Amino acid sequence: MTEPRRPRRDRPAGPRNAGPPRRGREPSGPPAVDPARQAAYELLTAVRERDAYANLALPGILRRMRLRDRDAALATELGYGTLRAQGLLDTIIGHCTDRALDHVEHALLDALRLGAYQLLRTRIPPHAAVDTTVELVRADAGSRSAGFVNAILRRVGERDEAAWVAELARPAAEDPIGHAALAHAHPRWIAQAFADALGDTDELAAALAADDARPAVHLLARPGEITAEELALATGGTPAPYSPYGVHLEAGSGDVGEFDALTQGLAVVQDEGSQLVALALTRVPLDGPDARWLDLCAGPGGKSALLGGLAAMDDATVDAVELQEHRAELVRRAVDGLPVSVHVADGRAAPLSDAAVDRVLLDAPCTGLGALRRRPEARWRRRPEDVPGLARLQRELLAAALRHVRPGGVVAYVTCSPHLSETVGVVGGVARRAGAELLDARPHLPGVPDLGDGPTVQLWPHRHGTDAMFLALLRRPS
Repeated sequence: MTEPRRPRRDRPAGPRNAGPPRRGREPSGPPAVDPARQAAYELLTAVRERDAYANLALPGILRRMRLRDRDAALATELGYGTLRAQGLLDTIIGHCTDRALDHVEHALLDALRLGAYQLLRTRIPPHAAVDTTVELVRADAGSRSAGFVNAILRRVGERDEAAWVAELARPAAEDPIGHAALAHAHPRWIAQAFADALGDTDELAAALAADDARPAVHLLARPGEITAEELALATGGTPAPYSPYGVHLEAGSGDVGEFDALTQGLAVVQDEGSQLVALALTRVPLDGPDARWLDLCAGPGGKSALLGGLAAMDDATVDAVELQEHRAELVRRAVDGLPVSVHVADGRAAPLSDAAVDRVLLDAPCTGLGALRRRPEARWRRRPEDVPGLARLQRELLAAALRHVRPGGVVAYVTCSPHLSETVGVVGGVARRAGAELLDARPHLPGVPDLGDGPTVQLWPHRHGTDAMFLALLRRPS
């Protein structure tokens, strides 16, 4: 996150609210707490206290509180939105109180973030945003704390988001990366990584804005089970623009897990970018046999299911390798009924048999910077020091993939990250050492525009509506 400018001294008159009021009259009755906001508040607590993943924690909260339809949609918007915007919200909240944020009780800070998000990034009336948050705090911590939160939120509400950014960020002309990072609620190091991958800062604001928006849900129509057109008709979605097996649902379409197509195993949730990179591997022409494929880092199994469905139609088989047993079990469930064998092993060794495979998909462990729009808390958990260790693992896995594939076979190296150290920085060195041919990946994503100069491909949310998936195709020398 960019360093804020020195605060100006033209604040509105009034107390600085160094802490909760010393005296407060308790309400005559119990506070009325809005259930959707209570659910969002519980989500923030789960993410903070248990390092929970929001997309895994929220469904259970909604079920327990029996929230559906509009209430569930509001809880999702408030919870996910607050988590995405946390850095921006903290900068603004910190400007509105004399307390350092690390001296504010964690539960109160969660409530302040939730209230500030409603004030700055929703169309909820300001009085409703403040009052409902205050009642939430009063029910949880009493009137003194509620008074503190009330005073800070009223100060936050004195400006809109654009005015706060203009006040606290360095001008875009002086610091385009820092300004965009604060305006679109990203840590500065991630904004810098995006700018490096884009090649300049011209698209940076658009990239970060798309990354900061609530994404549509993408479904995969499992090959051989249901067509994309049939799935779209069954779910009220629309066929994806690029993947022949993809369907898009509008954001806020409810609990997609309740669709019959998903409960019956005919479809799964999978970003269109993930579909495209797996499909590209199967489209590269091969000389010689094409009967055995390998998914080298298979968990949780979405791409294995796609490859398995295609393999079933092509009389091929797939070996899926996963290091962790609990993730391997997820793969087994995803590929049930398909010609896929699941192995618990380290992909860097993975001694499956003496015979080399014809195609290898390596969806390598990475920072996940390309899927931040789907993982709202992740941008604040990742650190730049995570990158070197992951890049080293990625190089080792890619070298192993090129050993597993037969001469003339092809490897797809995939990461859900645009960080150059995880993409071209990995591929170039490993390909040179192995003597592998780097193929032009662009022809194997037919119809997808704006793929750059090649030979590798970087997808982007703001260009393609997908996660920021990277793809390199390498052929082992004959």
